Amino acid sequence: MSNTPMAASPLTRAVLEIDEYASGLGWDQPARLFALVDTARLRTQEPALAAQLGLGDEPETPTGLTPIEQDEIPTDKALDEFLGTIAWPDAVVGCAITVERLMLPPSAEAQVPDGLGEAQLAKWVARHPERQEVRMTVAVLRDGARESALRLREKDSPTEVLTGPDLVPGLAEALAATFED
Repeated sequence: MSNTPMAASPLTRAVLEIDEYASGLGWDQPARLFALVDTARLRTQEPALAAQLGLGDEPETPTGLTPIEQDEIPTDKALDEFLGTIAWPDAVVGCAITVERLMLPPSAEAQVPDGLGEAQLAKWVARHPERQEVRMTVAVLRDGARESALRLREKDSPTEVLTGPDLVPGLAEALAATFED
């Protein structure tokens, strides 16, 4: 977690750690899902797993979060459908996802042709000259806390990553729903 500011909240640090990890894998990657667990609790209850994750005896605040990547997200199912099938065990205090998407600036909204279906709209956006590729990392905790990180492909630098709790509200809602009974 070399580029993560220590003054940030544990959730912000976890989101930036995941963003840094995804950045190291390069672009054009599939979506990745992470469980967030309390680092101190992980060290106490699962010392072998903590050691495997490189969390040995290094000093850590008791409120630190450790992201644990889950199995691959199936590509044959819509992301929101897949997220609707997830149930987390009690030891998981939050979850996060990183996805890549194409986005347009707000000024392009007026240019969108009427009557396009979802697939047609995706093709239209992919051909638009102002499109930008973005990697979104979104995390939620059981208690409702949220954080997001956005990285544009054209500004692919740790110093250019935007963070905030409300950057990707729809995806945050879908993740929060994975904790509902």
